[in-house]
Parts: sequence; structure tokens; C-alpha cells
Amino acid sequence: MNPALRLYSIIVAACLTLSGGAISAQPADDVAVRELANGLRIIVKPDRRAPVVVNMVWYRIGSVDEKNGFTGIAHVLEHMMFKGTKTVAPGEFSRLIAAAGGRENAFTSRDYTGYFQTLQKSALPLSLRLEADRMTNLVLSQEEFAKELKVVMEERRLRTDDRPQSVVYERLMASALVAHPYRNPIIGWMSDLENLSLADTRAFYDAWYAPNNATVVVVGDVVPDEVFALVEKYFGSIPRKTLPPRKPQDEPPQLGLKRLTVKAPAELPYVLMAYRVPGLQKPATDWEPYAFDMLESVLSGNDAARLPQKLVKTDLLATTAGAGYDGVGRGPSFFYLSGSPVAGRTAEQLEQGLRRELRRVVEEGVTEAELNRVKAQVIAAQVYQRDSMFFQARQIGSMETIGFSYRDLDLYIEKLKQVTAEQVKEVARKYLIDDVLTVAYLDPQPLEGAPRRAAPAGVRHGQ
Repeated sequence: MNPALRLYSIIVAACLTLSGGAISAQPADDVAVRELANGLRIIVKPDRRAPVVVNMVWYRIGSVDEKNGFTGIAHVLEHMMFKGTKTVAPGEFSRLIAAAGGRENAFTSRDYTGYFQTLQKSALPLSLRLEADRMTNLVLSQEEFAKELKVVMEERRLRTDDRPQSVVYERLMASALVAHPYRNPIIGWMSDLENLSLADTRAFYDAWYAPNNATVVVVGDVVPDEVFALVEKYFGSIPRKTLPPRKPQDEPPQLGLKRLTVKAPAELPYVLMAYRVPGLQKPATDWEPYAFDMLESVLSGNDAARLPQKLVKTDLLATTAGAGYDGVGRGPSFFYLSGSPVAGRTAEQLEQGLRRELRRVVEEGVTEAELNRVKAQVIAAQVYQRDSMFFQARQIGSMETIGFSYRDLDLYIEKLKQVTAEQVKEVARKYLIDDVLTVAYLDPQPLEGAPRRAAPAGVRHGQ
């Protein structure tokens, strides 16, 4: 499916391991947890296959926490976190990590902002010292801010404005939601970026970057007690802050089908359908989110799945067709269908094709053999990812920062095994209805004169 649709769903990325040739959940009891007096949470997962460590610092602050008129500020601040402190010159953070043989970067999402370094285990003290320093001593200069703001605006042009399918997704979310901040793009609206000030960014940093709004996740060839001692040494003296109140931001119920058309330079039309559906709330007792995970894989988990097999290979209706589910987050969840019709076919025809495949699920269901095959594929895919220390750290940090527990990852395999064909059919029947649907069409405009931009200089740290 289109990468723009595959919103991050950490519960699908369950923590797995191979044991005696069988696939099983990685036990949580090898993870050590501690909280400092200032509220900083520390989670350490030993993995001694190589003398390497991944250090991540997660802040529970993302685009969901931005106010109207200030969209994009979380992402701008992420960029500015590399522009120096009272003791570290601009760019010196990255140079020090590189000199130690490591690599580093950062990311901003709707729900959180994260910073990470992967390096030799002996360099962990350097990584922690630098992260503690910029948690509290960031220097924001007007000169660096002006330069980086231009980089972010060019990044927006490159990643969204010049990509018609990204524009469609952005406009669809702005239409599907009327109140919740998920309706705003992570990178921000251009007008907000153009009017963002240094003082705005400083106030955002001062409000949210605090130990009691952060989690340190360390995975690698480490001893937990030694890591705890290092974190205490570098972060322990940073005072906690009184965080701004987080008010409920409930989205009102959708009251009927919504449609929109987006005109942009493109070669082919594009269809994006988003159904408002339940997300994960109680990992131990929920079943619908896991059924949606399975429905996504039945429809587009691989080239042999229903949508690519039927609409692309058999009917020759689409060049691409897929499904997606973003069931884990601090805001509303959606189930997506998308695709581009072949030349000579219309967006309307492809929408009808996507709807026909949904009706097949509702009317005919899925077979046990099909469901078991999909379960095996999903599980196997995670086994390979389990080799990555970075993947493990990102799993843990995402779940903790969203508001779940790293222990909830252990539930995934068992909950997945429990999903029945009838449950997959039931969530499609109950929730994939027009009253909660928003449909966006891309109306392709001539490509003549459309911009062709290279990646802007300085774009490294991203969403």
C-alpha cells in the first residue's frame, strides 16, 4: 500500500523470538524498569548478541499537543534540538556521536518525539550525557532558528506539497476530523510555519521538555543497574516541571459520508477511503483492533492478498490497491482503503471495486485457511524485525509514551491467535459503513511546469 497510509501501529510490531523452532512472545521479565525522583522513567532491555547499545529518549509531546496557529512546532523543535546547548556548539552533538562510531537521528509523530543513538556500548555514557544536556540547556538562537525553519518549510514542500498522494491524505484528514488535532499535519500547515517565532519555540520547549514528560529506553549489551546509575548521574539533577494540563480532545461522532476532490499535478487518479473505527484501548480485553489487523492483512498483506490479487492482477482495474489500519495512538483510529486506477479507468470505478471486495468479506467472510495463512505471515514478518535492537527500543518507547505498557507487547501473539474468521467478518460488517466514511479523490492535473525538487540541504531529522 501507499507508504503515506501506513501510519505507525506499534501493536502489530509485537516483540517476538524464535525458541526451539517455534514462534513465541518475548517475555517481559527480561526488561528492567526504574523511575527517578524527578519523574524520568527508565526502561532497559539487555540484548547481548553484539557489543552495541541503542539509547532512545522519548518525550510525550507530538503534533497532537499543538494549538491552532502553532502546527508543526513539535517538529521544528526536534530540528532545533541539534543546534547546540550552553556547552555544546551547534552540530557538535552529531559530530561527537559520529566520532564515537555511532549514528543518531530523531523523529516526530502525532503522539511523541523521539531521539536516538546507536553506538558501541562503551559510548553509552557520552550518549546519555549529551541527551541530558539538551533536555535542559538548549540554546535557541535567532540565526539558527531562521535557517532551520527554512529547512522545515522546504521539507514540507518536498514530502507533501510535491507529492499528490500525500496532499490527498493531508486534506482527507482535515475533512474526516473536525475537532481533534490529528486533523493537522505533523509537519504543520505552511502558514503556521511562516509565522512561527523563536519565542513560540522556546515556550514549547520550556513547557514540555522535562524529565517527568520523558522516558529513556536502552536496549543492548548492558547491565540494567549500571544503566540506571548512569541515567541517575546525568539526568537525576534535572528538576521536574509542572506540565501544562492536557484537556480531553474527543472527536464528535461523524454524521454521514463525506467526499472531497483534490486537484494536483499527477499522472493518474488516486482514491483514498478512511473509515472511523475503534482503536486499541484495553489490550488484554479488546478483540476488535486485532481483528482489524487481520482484515488489513487479508486485504493487502502481500501481493497474493485480496486487493492486489483481484483489482490489480485479475480485473486489471488498478495499478495499486491496498488497506491500512492505524489502531494504536492517543487519538481517533481509521481503517483505510486506497489505490490508483490504470489508465483509462476512473477513480469512481476503483472505489466501486474496493467496495466490492469489502462486501465479499461481509457477505462471504474469510476462510480459516486464509486467516491462518495471514496469521503465519504476520508473525513470521515480525521474527525478522526482532533482530534489530533499534526495533525493540522503538516498540517499547512507542507503547510506553502513547500510554500503554511495554508488557502489552507480550499479549499480541496470543490475541492474534484468538482472532476468528467470524470476528474479521464482524468488524467489517459493523464498522466499515458509509456513515463513518470519508472519501478523497485525486483529480490529476497536467504535469507541465510541475516542480522537480531535490532533497533540501540539511534535511536529516524527520517525522
